[in-house]
Amino acid sequence: MAYLLSTNSRWIIDEKGERTKLACVNWPAHLQPAVAEGLSKQPVDAVAQKIVAMGFNCVRLTWPLDLATNVTLATNVTVRDSFQSLGLNTDISGFETNNPSMIDLPLIEAYQSVVTTLGKYNVMVILDNHLTKPGWCCGNDDDNGFFGDIFFDPATWISGLTYMATSFKDTSNVVGMSLRNELRGPKQNVDDWFKYMQQGAEAVHEANPYALVILSGFSYDTDLSFVQSIHVNLTFSGKLVFELHRYSFTNADIWSSKNPNDACGEILKIIDDGGGFILRDFPVFLSEFGIDLRGGNVNDNRYMGCILGWAAENDIDWSIWGLQGSYYIREGVVGMTEYYGVLDSDWISVRNNSFMQRLSLIQSTLQGPDPQPEVSNLIFHPLTGLCMLQSSLDPTKVNLGRCNQSQPWDYTTENTLKLKNIPLCLANTGPNAPVKLSETSCSIPSLSQWQPISASNMLLAAKSTNNSLCLDVDGDNNLVATNCKCVNGEDSSCDPMSQWFKIVKVNKANEDV
Repeated sequence: MAYLLSTNSRWIIDEKGERTKLACVNWPAHLQPAVAEGLSKQPVDAVAQKIVAMGFNCVRLTWPLDLATNVTLATNVTVRDSFQSLGLNTDISGFETNNPSMIDLPLIEAYQSVVTTLGKYNVMVILDNHLTKPGWCCGNDDDNGFFGDIFFDPATWISGLTYMATSFKDTSNVVGMSLRNELRGPKQNVDDWFKYMQQGAEAVHEANPYALVILSGFSYDTDLSFVQSIHVNLTFSGKLVFELHRYSFTNADIWSSKNPNDACGEILKIIDDGGGFILRDFPVFLSEFGIDLRGGNVNDNRYMGCILGWAAENDIDWSIWGLQGSYYIREGVVGMTEYYGVLDSDWISVRNNSFMQRLSLIQSTLQGPDPQPEVSNLIFHPLTGLCMLQSSLDPTKVNLGRCNQSQPWDYTTENTLKLKNIPLCLANTGPNAPVKLSETSCSIPSLSQWQPISASNMLLAAKSTNNSLCLDVDGDNNLVATNCKCVNGEDSSCDPMSQWFKIVKVNKANEDV
């Protein structure tokens, strides 16, 4: 499959002008061995096939600048040499078993081999310059964070970008380059950002005019607010994308101190002020977000519900952190498990299947620039990753099911939820009782009005009850109306997540969802 992507306003599009949505997973290759993680555990083909099977169409593949600028490291050090220098003898044995054709390749050729294999399975690749020296990223004082730091010389960086852009110019599945991961540290300033980021973008485009050019912001890629008042000025157009990162720990105090609706609302405002506003003019790539997939972190779980609602509503391009079930070596620990990884430490089992279900809707293309005959809605439940469906057993009942099985819904100007082209509207029937679909309620709007309330804008309240009852889910995935939770003034111990729903606009055919 050939890719030639460009941008049209906030969309990434193909040569036909149709939306190409990035639904990616991060695959680190920037740590001390400078080798894509996991290849001592599984063949590279098996990992690529698993990426596709999990619903991803893209990999954000990280690389250290030294791999492109230190000739000795890139071309004279083999995978075997790198592991031997770190005492990783078990990984050498694993590599000999699982990827024997790669074990004696120079590091840069091993990296290229991973990219080529991903292309064989039609997986797009974003090349992400993660840091300079191979190792774990990141810290404010690691001398790697901003232009002029000890390990971040702008000229060397531009040379490395040029090398990688040139090397992969004819590799069709390499669709973009992320110029630098998580700028940070005391030297951050707007003038140098514009000076060097624009130079880097121009260098990449000159070397490879086909690639999307992806720019990151300040403070670990959470702050692009400064591009609202000063615009990026490039000699080319149709290739510029901005990226943001967001984790629960980015604003841990907000999640731990406020009720989740208030916390979610505050976080969404921070995201919009920090770069979400760019969606009005350019694509925004949420290139890192994720949680501890063991499921025990309350803040993580609430943050994920909030961010999934935002990602679905905006049909954002994104990349989850991360693919890796473990590392060869991280911060001196051999074989460290990565609990944010969608794969388990065996690198083939899915760590948390329910989490993958939560991602399934945003893996689909929901919107696009191409004109569609009509717009409909899905009613998305971020806690489960499911959507509201008319029951196949009883047409008056609604429950949760896979979003690709959902009928399209209309959300009218009177706040009525109605099945599209069918005269059935969703009606509240009282506290702790199932909600019902009825024809009668369509003619009496007061029975079928549902309004988003609370700071999160994700509680769907029955207007006929003065917003005291909200759409909820029972233990059998049937939809009911229960007392609205955590509307305001309550502490962080309340939990509204079963009541979080997002009305998501869809202008693509339902089979795409």
